[in-house]
Amino acid sequence: MNFTLLKSDKNTSARTGILQTDHGTIETPIFMPVGTHGAVKTLSPQELETAGAQIILGNTYHLYLRPGHTLIKDAGGLHGFANWENPILTDSGGFQVFSLATLNKITDDGVEFRSHLNGSKHFFTPDVSMDIQRHLGSDIIMAFDECPPSDADFQTIETAVKRTAKWIKQCWDYLKSTPPIHSWEQTLFPIVQGGVVPELRKRSAEEVVPFAECGIAIGGLAVGEEKNAMFDTIALMDNILPKDHPRYLMGVGTPADLVESVMNGVDMFDCVMPTRNARNGQLFTSTGKLNIRNGKYKDDFSIVDENCSCMLCQNHTRAYLRHLLNVNEIYGLRLASLHNVTYYLNLMKEMRTRINDGSFSPWAKRYLDNYKK
Repeated sequence: MNFTLLKSDKNTSARTGILQTDHGTIETPIFMPVGTHGAVKTLSPQELETAGAQIILGNTYHLYLRPGHTLIKDAGGLHGFANWENPILTDSGGFQVFSLATLNKITDDGVEFRSHLNGSKHFFTPDVSMDIQRHLGSDIIMAFDECPPSDADFQTIETAVKRTAKWIKQCWDYLKSTPPIHSWEQTLFPIVQGGVVPELRKRSAEEVVPFAECGIAIGGLAVGEEKNAMFDTIALMDNILPKDHPRYLMGVGTPADLVESVMNGVDMFDCVMPTRNARNGQLFTSTGKLNIRNGKYKDDFSIVDENCSCMLCQNHTRAYLRHLLNVNEIYGLRLASLHNVTYYLNLMKEMRTRINDGSFSPWAKRYLDNYKK
């Protein structure tokens, strides 16, 4: 995999680039829709491509439990199983093990946990996570790390930093000492931990960056910490992470979060917010957020967003979408989800255009001012 920087903004750390994988080219900065179980909820691969998706995510923890990584390998990897021919990134399963599984027990060797589905016992180690992701066939493999909660004490965060450093070495060794399963290249992204403690963030970066071949992730944010602390940490990462690697900020966030993070040198994002909020009736538009379930939209026959070209905005009214969601019609969930995903992907495209033509800084200021209003 290869990353090429194209253009940098003069007044911020925003930049555009090209990330080349065996399954295609990714233009950065980019948002990656989340396909937890091998699909972005309610949306087809063709709809995602039309919306501008260049890469999607798969969830190692969930796909390991159902339908199983060996079955997916037999289908030609996640690309073949889901009929998605473009790049795929899979997480390590670590975050879900800590947040979803019950009765988990963390040691330096790995994590013992019980499935949230049926209580069955499992044990994830760095080697196990790498083996599962090898079978899944993702283009980008995330390192197995420990992500402590935002309100954890210094000692807990420090322990997580130490474990994350130990485990990235094991991930690296496993991938280098075992043969690939699929015919395409898979690239490991190390993850920097450390909460919002500058000292620990710097230490974690020093320990894991040597294992970055083409890309590095910023983990452990958007887990409940104050926004100012999150952005201070992202700015710190901008100063200490190598400039020639794509930076992936995990699990972030709102449209404004994306703009501010791009200003601080982040290249890749993922978040469930577009689809999750859509299912709850909240839409992102060029004029602000819109809660379509509100009664005032009952007889509103205007379109959701005049500046959007998605299937919803080209064909249906606010009143119609409100009706569909209020009667739990699946078509309504699809339309709302497609709209929000399209909004996020168009936002990233707009940022790439603005960075390339030199107008990013004033545009970003206007966008953030309007978003706050």
